[in-house]
Amino acid sequence: MGKSIRMKAALLSFVMLLVLLMVWQVASLPGKQAATSAMDEEYALLMGQTVSGETKEVNGMPTPAQFAGLAWKQLSDPFYDNGPNDKGIGIQLAHSLGRVGLGYLIAALVAIPLGFVIGMSPLLYKAFDPFIQVLKPISPLAWMPIALYTIKDSTTSAIFVIFICSVWPMLINTAFGVAGVRKDWLNVARTLEVGPLRKAFQVILPAAAPTIITGMRISMGIAWLVIVAAEMLIGGTGIGYFVWNEWNNLFLGNVIFAVLMIGVIGMLLDLLFASLQKKVTYVE
Repeated sequence: MGKSIRMKAALLSFVMLLVLLMVWQVASLPGKQAATSAMDEEYALLMGQTVSGETKEVNGMPTPAQFAGLAWKQLSDPFYDNGPNDKGIGIQLAHSLGRVGLGYLIAALVAIPLGFVIGMSPLLYKAFDPFIQVLKPISPLAWMPIALYTIKDSTTSAIFVIFICSVWPMLINTAFGVAGVRKDWLNVARTLEVGPLRKAFQVILPAAAPTIITGMRISMGIAWLVIVAAEMLIGGTGIGYFVWNEWNNLFLGNVIFAVLMIGVIGMLLDLLFASLQKKVTYVE
């Protein structure tokens, strides 16, 4: 029955994709209108459209076939480097993933041990809660001006923004998972006179692992979301800068391709943590 549902879902997804491509094809067909003024022609050129004689043909939005050719061109040589503003999509993604990975790793090294300590102490749980509740809702990008002023380096500031957006879900979920470990298991460990370190790694960590991985999964999704916006602000390299640069150059096809790559990479990262979550989840 489960296999039948998966096949039906795959078929439905394929049909939805075909419908989307058909709508895209119709929406991107070249339309011709009379160019009534020089302002119309100037606007057409500004929006990446070509003007021919008394009519103008819209070429800003690529058709699915044109997009496929553009995507193949990008993917066939993803690591080319022709200067500061002309780098392959592979290089841009590598810069973004590097920043996300470093900021995320620092957040994990801070949030998980601190979450353990907070979760094991009701007093610390209540003491830290007001600070967490105040700092958690702040948009990560709101920290960017402060980071740029204090750190004075755009790349390090972007890594700091990834850290600050990743730390809260991991910290909260770790503390919640540790605090929610069944008392029976802790009582058994106390009866057997298990040491604190052994109890943490052999009793508490396995029990809290699904909740901790959930926090890490949420944090990764937020980090990948934020890095795009951060790179639009700091410039230089990265998939966010690539999107902004291609928009400024009015290469709408490259913008769409970059948006698709952002979604694909985000999906792969989420699948990675979903797989890890299944491995640490105990099913009775």
